[in-house]
Amino acid sequence: MIILLYAVVALGYLGLAAWAWRRALAAPAPASLLAAPSPAATPRAGGSFSLVERLALYVIWVLHLWLLGTDFRGPDGIRFGFASALSATMWLAVAIFWFESLYFSLAGMRLLILPIACLCALLPLWFPGTAALAAAHATRNPAFDAHVVVALASYSLLTIAALQALLMAALDRWLHQTEATVPQSRGIWSRLEGAVLGQLPPLLTMERLLFRLVAFGFVLLTLTVLTGIVFSEALFGRPLTLDHKTVFTLISWVIFAALLFGRRLYGWRGRVALRWTLSGFVAMFLAYAGSRFVLEVVLHRV
Repeated sequence: MIILLYAVVALGYLGLAAWAWRRALAAPAPASLLAAPSPAATPRAGGSFSLVERLALYVIWVLHLWLLGTDFRGPDGIRFGFASALSATMWLAVAIFWFESLYFSLAGMRLLILPIACLCALLPLWFPGTAALAAAHATRNPAFDAHVVVALASYSLLTIAALQALLMAALDRWLHQTEATVPQSRGIWSRLEGAVLGQLPPLLTMERLLFRLVAFGFVLLTLTVLTGIVFSEALFGRPLTLDHKTVFTLISWVIFAALLFGRRLYGWRGRVALRWTLSGFVAMFLAYAGSRFVLEVVLHRV
């Protein structure tokens, strides 16, 4: 039964991704990269998100939630390894994407987020995790519950922001190419690049959405740190443990705080903002998922 659920969720995401890529590649592509849409242009044909696709994604999203319930339940309590963390993060990221797509044209982003969601949904099947949080489960500590929910929400928002930053960097490079820098080869990579970038909204719209995501993500990241302190105090009797997870989380918090501070006071934008966003995401990723991957898969430790 569980294997079937994994298959349905993964194939659902993969099927929607394949359909989106098929439509994107079938849409009329610019004759050259120089024909890319201007910052004021609208997305290409084939980028609309139909009602049937929305309903299908919603059904898959609900099934993914059911799957997460089985991923987190271990024999000794709550099991929360790096694979489960990535799966839960992408579940929330898909929800955020679904909601934001009601107000913004995010057809280009779904070409990336759906395949990633497919992969992350399957990861707990091979890496079930060895980190059983039995103590927190046994005490039913509300601080721990709040910490996990807020942390996943912040990670999901900032994951979407990182994908947005990557797309913005690619679009900025695309729009600023000259005849001298346009590649002569028109292979499959150029078609894939055109399929994604040709469906993006205006660059200024993407920038506004990026800082909106970063701002909300930073608020939740701040709450993650605060609830982490409460959780640590309640279970271990000390407010803060300077392990690798805490250190990388604090580094990520400082980076995103500096980004928002620089945006407000100095008007940071463009490539500077993108570099800070991606740096903050890397630190945040290393805080839990990356470190758990090293411990569980590389070092085989709990």
